[in-house]
Amino acid sequence: MYRLRVLQIGLALVICDQITKVLAVTYLENQSSIKIIGNFLQLSFARNPGAAFSLATRATLAFTVLAVVAAIGILIYANQVRNNFWAIALGGIFGGAVGNAIDRLFRSPRGFRGEVVDFIHFTNYPLFNLADSAITLSAGLIIWLSFKGINPKDSYPKLSHQGDS
Repeated sequence: MYRLRVLQIGLALVICDQITKVLAVTYLENQSSIKIIGNFLQLSFARNPGAAFSLATRATLAFTVLAVVAAIGILIYANQVRNNFWAIALGGIFGGAVGNAIDRLFRSPRGFRGEVVDFIHFTNYPLFNLADSAITLSAGLIIWLSFKGINPKDSYPKLSHQGDS
């Protein structure tokens, strides 16, 4: 049941991510930024061969392999998950990894070395996309779950509350 939830969340994210990237390529590439909330939030366009914040731009192949391995690992591990929050978090990372891997596999300049489409831009923050957001938010959820001591294999974890004895 939880493995299916991980897969459903992940696939929904991949679909949304790829649709928004197609729209970004169609309407934003070679165009001026579109202001959504003044200069605070804009839609812009960039192709990113590297990791987050355009780091390690020469390691595109390594990021492609890493994303595929992470997605497979999550699907295998998802068999052991018995917690909705963990299923959501793993689904988010799975969907984000697959969404960006699709770009790296199939977008220009060539297979396995494609560039990820980024289009969301906050002031003084690098461009990103929905896959990046899913990975970041899911990682934050995993940190919070771990901090709270919630085990992925526990069906009904007890959330600790301050002041409980």
